[in-house]
Amino acid sequence: MNRSAETVKDYLDHLPEERRAPIEKLRKTILEHLPEGFEETVSYGMIGYVVSLERYPEGYHASEGEPLPFMNLASQKNHIALYHMGLYAKPGLEEWFREEYEKRVTPKLDMGKSCIRLKKMDQIPYDLIGELSEKITVEDYIKAYEEAMKKRKKK
Repeated sequence: MNRSAETVKDYLDHLPEERRAPIEKLRKTILEHLPEGFEETVSYGMIGYVVSLERYPEGYHASEGEPLPFMNLASQKNHIALYHMGLYAKPGLEEWFREEYEKRVTPKLDMGKSCIRLKKMDQIPYDLIGELSEKITVEDYIKAYEEAMKKRKKK
């Protein structure tokens, strides 16, 4: 990760050559499919797609004054990581993604709670990432986030 990057361009400029093209293609795919209202920025040292504080002034509960994170894209040591918070915010989305990935990609899916680890640069399912990017609107994401926060407060 490039924690010192202040802009997306700076992040991209400091990528190793073998990562630059796939990350630029993923970024382009995400931007083409991302619903209106999300903003691209540098977030947590990665390329981030967030709900801005102007749109959602409450921001992210875990980091006061930070916009609500939705997706992040990062070059890690052994893989490209795509973090998608909607995978566990929207019921059924993770199951859909796992099923579609299995249909389209030969290597087994390597995924944590919200992190998709892409290890084979020549087998990134750009079309599937595009479809995933458009599955949740800003309004739906804010609603799911607020519902999760209400449940958390009740505990």
